[in-house]
Parts: sequence; structure tokens; C-alpha cells
Amino acid sequence: VQLQASGGGLVQPGTSLKLSCTVSGFSLDYYSIGWIRQAPGKQREGVGCITTDGTTYFEDGMKDRFTITRANANTISLHISGVKSEDTAVYYCAAVDVAGGRFYPKAGYWGQGTLVTVSS
Repeated sequence: VQLQASGGGLVQPGTSLKLSCTVSGFSLDYYSIGWIRQAPGKQREGVGCITTDGTTYFEDGMKDRFTITRANANTISLHISGVKSEDTAVYYCAAVDVAGGRFYPKAGYWGQGTLVTVSS
């Protein structure tokens, strides 16, 4: 089982950004994928998730600027529009369980994160 987040880097405020989560060893037809981020000096927080049927859920405050899509058979994308300095964080993807509109990462199904730095 492997998940790899990619697409991070230095971005200017107000621009858009796409992160990708590429998985192997399991099928996106059977596992939901969530995005979680950790800003410097802060605890991890959920961003949102996409279920096997394409339904998306977002944490409070994340719905307006974040979109999650399935790009292909083994890739999930996270689109961020109008990036802000507070979006600076390491972004992780994980296979998750979804219940009641909330998602819970599965142990052992985390990927390496990708760092996003928003700065002019």
C-alpha cells in the first residue's frame, strides 16, 4: 500500500494550485481518500475527502476554495483556488473511513506529504 502526495511548492497568494495523490497497492474503487494538512506549529486538520462514488465532504471553512476530484484510476486531485498564507502547510493524503459526513484516516494508509508554501 502506497500513497504519494505531490504538487506542492512555493506559490503566490491568490493563485490556484493542484495537488495530486497517487496510490498503489489498492483500488480507489473501494477506498475513499481524504486530504489532511499540518501548518507549521499547528496540529493536523482535515481538509476534505472523496468517496468511492465521487461524493465529497469538506471540513468547516474548507468548502469554498477546495475541490477534490478523481483524476484517473489511481489519482485523486485537490484543487485550491485563491491560495492564502494560511494555506501554508504539509498536505497529506490518506485512505479514510467516512461516516456522517466526517472522515477518519485508516492506520497504515498515509502517504508522504507535500509542502505548500504561500508567499509573495
